[in-house]
Amino acid sequence: MRGFLASSVGVTCAAALALPLALSAPAQAGPLAATTEPAVPGSTQSLPLVPLGDGRALGSAAPEQGVVRRAVRSFSLVGVIWDDPDTELRGSVQVRTRAFGTRHWTGWQDIETHNHEHGADPDSAESASGRVRGSTAPLWVGDSDGVEVRVQAEVDERATAPGESPLPRGMHLELVDPDEEPSGGRSAGTNAGTDSATTALDAAAATRSAAHEATAANAALAPLGATVIPALSKARTEREFLAAHPGEPRAKPYIGARPRIVTRRGWGANEGLREHGLVYTKKVKAAFVHHTASGNNYRCSQASSVIRSIYRYHVKSSGWRDIGYNFLVDKCGNIYEGRAGGVAKPVMGAHTLGFNNDTMGIAVLGTFADTRPAAAALRAVARLTAWKLGLYGVNPRGKTYLKSGGGNLYRKGKNVRLNVISGHRDGFATECPGRLLYGKLGSARTTSARYQGR
Repeated sequence: MRGFLASSVGVTCAAALALPLALSAPAQAGPLAATTEPAVPGSTQSLPLVPLGDGRALGSAAPEQGVVRRAVRSFSLVGVIWDDPDTELRGSVQVRTRAFGTRHWTGWQDIETHNHEHGADPDSAESASGRVRGSTAPLWVGDSDGVEVRVQAEVDERATAPGESPLPRGMHLELVDPDEEPSGGRSAGTNAGTDSATTALDAAAATRSAAHEATAANAALAPLGATVIPALSKARTEREFLAAHPGEPRAKPYIGARPRIVTRRGWGANEGLREHGLVYTKKVKAAFVHHTASGNNYRCSQASSVIRSIYRYHVKSSGWRDIGYNFLVDKCGNIYEGRAGGVAKPVMGAHTLGFNNDTMGIAVLGTFADTRPAAAALRAVARLTAWKLGLYGVNPRGKTYLKSGGGNLYRKGKNVRLNVISGHRDGFATECPGRLLYGKLGSARTTSARYQGR
């Protein structure tokens, strides 16, 4: 990747919330603060789709739309968005790209169209913000400077009225660059007058405030500005857990060793993108495991760039308040902080439509319908859940009841009995987290419980 590459190995709604944290001494992570990198702005190109093929005369009602092959500014991740988040894209989306600085074009690649099952719960403030748009899953394509896309409707004459579009209205191709803002972009203050310069200063101050807010949420675990929250031994984790719960029985807690976690600062989050303020749920009773469906064609050294791209796509393109997942895991087993609010706290995510309350979402970078997840990634899921669920006294092998916020499997208000570590498809009819990752969740539960000492 060009520009910054953060190595993957390298609103507050509850002011008085009592959090069962296993705290580390900040001095343990002191030297890491000196290695911090500035947030990377990134950019998004948004190209309207136009009618293709024999249906061009139908205009916006054409069953095939796309973007013809063309040169564009550099990008690394693609997706398609549309106006109404409640409208499903029924059909196929394919893209081909040109590698940056070459004449080499890829073959056609499929983009996962069913993405609406990720996101905030119905009737939540985030869902009702008016900014949310329909979107496909994002696809990581690597450093590219040419693109072609085609969207083909799955035409059902019984479901489409005459003159009505079989595809969602307002479709755009989003091209995300996780790195530098290109010259001539929309940076406030470039050849700007006094008002624009003032706006830029205000925006910079707001970004600094949001960055402080995000890193302060982990202040009990690492110094302000730290890029990594260091791992602890199991014994140290247990001691700190007991110290944080002085009024409770002194029995040895069932909790896994705290794993190493790359912070938002560590993967280069631009805190000016997200909505300011932190939103929490009451507790963490379960973990939903996802795949990002963004493809497996990335190196672990690119994982931070992939995450910055997904973050930008979730916020700027899809209209969410922040990245949807609470944690992300790469194929080398590195764990990354997701949505801002503190890795030990019950941060409200937007990952499993209908079941974001009292849960956390863990996304493994990649697509696992036909590809096996790496053993290192599975171990990381087990380590993370052993620690985080242990903070809340939850057995990874157990079952729990969650109240549905509404979805295509369970009506709103229904109490549903689920595995404590569940796949996304357990709460919503979806392929996520992919057949081969879903098939490994049983062993992940067993390993996570063993890491807790059960």
